Amino acid sequence: MNIHRFKKDDLNIVIDTNSGAIHLVDDVVYDILDYYGEATSNEIVQFLKLKYDLNCITEGIEEIEYLINEGMLDSKDIYKEMISNHEGPSYIKALCLNIAHDCNLKCKYCFASEGEYNGERMLMSFEVGKRAIDFVINNSGPRHNIEIDLFGGEPLMNFEVVKEIIDYAREQEKNYNKNIRFTITTNATLLNEDNMDYIDKNMGNVVLSIDGRKEVNDKIRRRYDGSGTYDAILPKIKSMVDRRDKNKQYYVRGTFTRENLDFYNDVVSLANEGFKEISVEPVVIEPSHPLSLREEDLPKIFEQYDKLTDLIIKEEKNGTGFKFYHFNIDVNGGPCVYKRVSGCGAGHEYVAVTPEGDIYPCHQFVGNDEFKMGSVFNGELDKNMMSLFKNGNIYNKPKCMDCWARFYCSGGCQANNYNFNNDIHIPYEIGCKMMKKRIECAITIKARVNK
Repeated sequence: MNIHRFKKDDLNIVIDTNSGAIHLVDDVVYDILDYYGEATSNEIVQFLKLKYDLNCITEGIEEIEYLINEGMLDSKDIYKEMISNHEGPSYIKALCLNIAHDCNLKCKYCFASEGEYNGERMLMSFEVGKRAIDFVINNSGPRHNIEIDLFGGEPLMNFEVVKEIIDYAREQEKNYNKNIRFTITTNATLLNEDNMDYIDKNMGNVVLSIDGRKEVNDKIRRRYDGSGTYDAILPKIKSMVDRRDKNKQYYVRGTFTRENLDFYNDVVSLANEGFKEISVEPVVIEPSHPLSLREEDLPKIFEQYDKLTDLIIKEEKNGTGFKFYHFNIDVNGGPCVYKRVSGCGAGHEYVAVTPEGDIYPCHQFVGNDEFKMGSVFNGELDKNMMSLFKNGNIYNKPKCMDCWARFYCSGGCQANNYNFNNDIHIPYEIGCKMMKKRIECAITIKARVNK
């Protein structure tokens, strides 16, 4: 059957893979599903008659048959043909601007080689930023909304150009009937009263990097002189967050590594500081790196996710809850079908631009010349590269087709898949296992809070 089952305390949860329907069932139905589809009704009765009353077994079988007939259990995959026939053009809806290939920190796990992206340290000029704005508008087609991430390195090292780019974007969005929303990701070291006021007024979202507890943060997120950043950035991050009203997004973002597999405590530390939007995400670096996550770490990681699940349920019921980014999964079937199948859109709906104006499928491919797609100075993209990524959906990833979580994770991160397997079509295995655990946790939270 195309279903996934799991237990959490006294909950029996059944997920229909294709429809996304979620069912809370009793013990009888849960156990019947061990045999349903492989055995006859009479055989199921014989298997379970010593455990349950005959009427309960019969009613359980009838309940399963009803759900199947209604298309809510063991449903058919209706999306494959829709996606196969999706021949329309791709429009760029999101842009990552690498404002600075430079950074004032020396974080031990940095995928961007401390901001250099395996190249030279440099800052984006206004001319490149201007061309990038023109590029995304010209390639956005009928899309009204455009997302632009201001990224690095550390973008605040190039803040005057950030302001020039935003001013130019505001002029152009009026001319072309577009709505451009900016996000900035910062390590918070360079925040001050002036730039915080500007960021609050001009950014739809602010991502503030901090790795949780002081001892964890300062061991990993360090300056060039080896000193930690926690004491300097925490008050600045709090000041930035205090400026954001309920209609403005932010989140504090940390990373856990083998150094802090007890990252539950880092999430709690951030929550105790008053932050309501928290993300502490698994590090993704080459397997040989001493901080990289390994298969043997998964039981400890899963234990932390379970503890977080219990905490979030408790806090939510007490009215003191906070959001944990990786548990924010839409269990009602969203987002749109195409996004559920294709993921983030890297390489055909979302691209990254370097300080030199080169275009890559996303910021994690920057520096790998094999994936250079074009330049904002000519505005043309490698059509074969776009096609490769557009068709890198779950239906072209054989391992995904056997996975119950495929419509939640959309085949995983294309960059992670490539970096670990040299192929965007082969999922990053450890990432898959963590993702599946997080989905179970998210569903458990929904079930508990709404029960």
